[in-house]
Amino acid sequence: MTVTRRELLKIAGAAGVMSMAPAIVRAQKLEKTKVQIAVGGKPLIYYLPLTIAEVRGYFKDEGLDVSIADFAGGSKALQAVVGGSADVVSGAFEHTLSMHSKGQAYRAFVLQGRAPMIGVGVSKKNIPGYKGAADLKGKKIGVTAPGSSTNMVVSFFLAKHGLKASDVSFIGVGAGAGAVTAVRSGQIDAISNTDPVVSMLEMPGDIQIIVDTRTLKDTQEIFGGNMPAGCLYAPQTFIDANPNTVQALTNAIVRADKWIQKAGPEEIAKVVPETYLLGDPAIYKAALGKSMEGLSPDGMIPEDGAATALKALAAYQADFNGSKVDPSKVWTNDFARRANEKYANG
Repeated sequence: MTVTRRELLKIAGAAGVMSMAPAIVRAQKLEKTKVQIAVGGKPLIYYLPLTIAEVRGYFKDEGLDVSIADFAGGSKALQAVVGGSADVVSGAFEHTLSMHSKGQAYRAFVLQGRAPMIGVGVSKKNIPGYKGAADLKGKKIGVTAPGSSTNMVVSFFLAKHGLKASDVSFIGVGAGAGAVTAVRSGQIDAISNTDPVVSMLEMPGDIQIIVDTRTLKDTQEIFGGNMPAGCLYAPQTFIDANPNTVQALTNAIVRADKWIQKAGPEEIAKVVPETYLLGDPAIYKAALGKSMEGLSPDGMIPEDGAATALKALAAYQADFNGSKVDPSKVWTNDFARRANEKYANG
């Protein structure tokens, strides 16, 4: 039996489609549908995309069953993943660098915040005549949790002004109403936190802001470059074993990033749990307005971000060995790029 060239092409085309089919199925199938995410201070605007992805059903749309465990600060959330009780951290970008310096491969794969969105303020009651960083010597500074990004920002500020972290006392106060109470009751002299906590204290006049990283301009002036903040990161072994699951997580966060930029403060305040408002919707919406620029519009990590964060860590963390870190290995935009292609129109 003779076979024509056209028939051969048909057969080859059919065979090609058949050989592609398993690859298409594999690309869509999630290696892991149940994912545990650890976060330090879920109600904070710093992690708003995580909450939006959850409450608007974006994780579910991607076929994921995500459970979120909330901790007092980012360092505690990281401990959960290190200890094996969670898969992924919703935390500060610089933790990936700290882990690499200790020989542990962690990588950030989608951005929630492109600025730290952290404010450092001094209590007007405890330090009424604040003149400069030297006035913080011997004082108690509240942070979400020791070792978290709130700790990092104030430590970097101290180092820039010739002070050491040991010149102050860091007190973990969490990321909610307890942090506000700690300032108002005089338990701490200064605070490093994010919104809505910062605005809850700043707007009534409880604190004087001395460091503000809620805008890109101030962040770049303080750190000398782009400083990526809230992100999803995980052990490299998890990413390698679950690339489709990681892509699904990224898709959900990028979709949330885009929705936030379109929605604006009024609509966001209606969607988040009422407890996030800390009893004052007006201040929460004002805080959203102040932090909006710091939230990522697309989940993409800035090219110079890792280098900026590396310099910041080296400047204040005495036991940090930056020579052991390859900045290119702590982040990737591969997943975020594909997510942006999927949700190009929001």
